[in-house]
Amino acid sequence: MSPAFHELHWARDIEVSEYLMPSSLEEALAMLAQRQGKARVIAGGTDVVPELRRRDYQAETLVDISRLPDMDGIAQEGGDIVMGPLVTHAQAADSDLIQKKAGALAAGCLAVGSPQIRNVATLGGNLVSGQPAADASVPLLALEAQVTIASGEGERQVPLREFFVSVGETVLDPGREILTQIRFPALGEGQGSSYQRLSKRKALTLPMLVCAVVVSADAAEGVINNAAVALGPVAPVPFRESQTEAFLAGAKASREILVQAAETATAQCTPRDSLLRGSCDYRQEMVKVLVRRGLASALRQAGCTLD
Repeated sequence: MSPAFHELHWARDIEVSEYLMPSSLEEALAMLAQRQGKARVIAGGTDVVPELRRRDYQAETLVDISRLPDMDGIAQEGGDIVMGPLVTHAQAADSDLIQKKAGALAAGCLAVGSPQIRNVATLGGNLVSGQPAADASVPLLALEAQVTIASGEGERQVPLREFFVSVGETVLDPGREILTQIRFPALGEGQGSSYQRLSKRKALTLPMLVCAVVVSADAAEGVINNAAVALGPVAPVPFRESQTEAFLAGAKASREILVQAAETATAQCTPRDSLLRGSCDYRQEMVKVLVRRGLASALRQAGCTLD
């Protein structure tokens, strides 16, 4: 390992003066408020620790919420699935409920890193990191998730479509607020979902492209009632392709329709050229492939036969 690489990635110390472990959400929020934006929440730490080493930001205090009670559950409440922010990717991938009622999310969580990373990395952290190709954020966006955010002033609910602001930035103030819940409708009969990922290898690599699809269909009539198509990284934030969704609403399910939908999707995507993820032209072409595959897989789950 070259000295420059070692210095960049490993040799830098994390410069914090306090490491606090609150026993309740109220205590954690008070700690953040007292430090007036100079503290940062940490749970699994798989994003926060590298960011601190790279000096992406500075924090005098880390508030570790990993032991807060009742924030790592997965449950169905009526027609919704409710998840705590401390649910790990491994928990979500292994959950029978998520596999049956939100398969795209289970597949996305299974694609993250290695078993060691999946066992500590949290879904709340994945969302708050604000990365445009986060493996949990993209399927949650397709699933119409909303999050609850708590601060010293109270709680607010934010649809995930309004949560992401720019690369690495969300509407949550990381020095004053904590994400406390993730909620989305459970999929049922006549619905299906799919997660598609393009990467250089199956594990321990960032995705070049990700696509999550959720469809509702009338299998007897062969009609797509509605579809959600989420993509990343083809924009500064995880991206819902509304024109493709409008095109598919009410359409007859056929292979020709899926090809046309894929063409519509790629026309709205503007990925940048990247040494890590490939050229814009290449990724635009691959958007067509992932959207077409994702729609076909989701429609099969919904009971549709493609002619």
